[in-house]
Amino acid sequence: MKVDTQKVILNLPATAEFVDVVRLNLYGIASKMGFSYEDIEDMKVAVSEACNNSVLYAYGQDHGHIDVIFEIGEETLSIIVEDEGESFETVKEVADQTTLHDKELSDVQIGGLGFYLMQALMDNVRIENVAGQGTRVTMSKSLARSEERV
Repeated sequence: MKVDTQKVILNLPATAEFVDVVRLNLYGIASKMGFSYEDIEDMKVAVSEACNNSVLYAYGQDHGHIDVIFEIGEETLSIIVEDEGESFETVKEVADQTTLHDKELSDVQIGGLGFYLMQALMDNVRIENVAGQGTRVTMSKSLARSEERV
């Protein structure tokens, strides 16, 4: 029997204090789905990076908001972090590159390491960036198959 995707949607002020609310929701959802402790911790780091980019770069000194959408599938959790602020200029450049292996650390933009970290911790990461309309980061992770989960 196929389970329809369920959604949990958070609309939060774009301030650092609310990133913990996102992490707590992620923990609850991922635990119920059966993710391992290690996978949950990886997802918490990745979602924190996405939220922190919105907090730090999207709105400057203005007050804005972040939408965080958890899409709960049968075997996959997708997390979407959206803002409507200014686009972080290096997002597109970083998203188009796949690894740091061919780069010197001095060649990597300071804000760009968070995107590499998200890519390393999640199964899929997609960044959509439209000037003046905001940024949308979509990340997903699938449940690891183990012999205990038959």
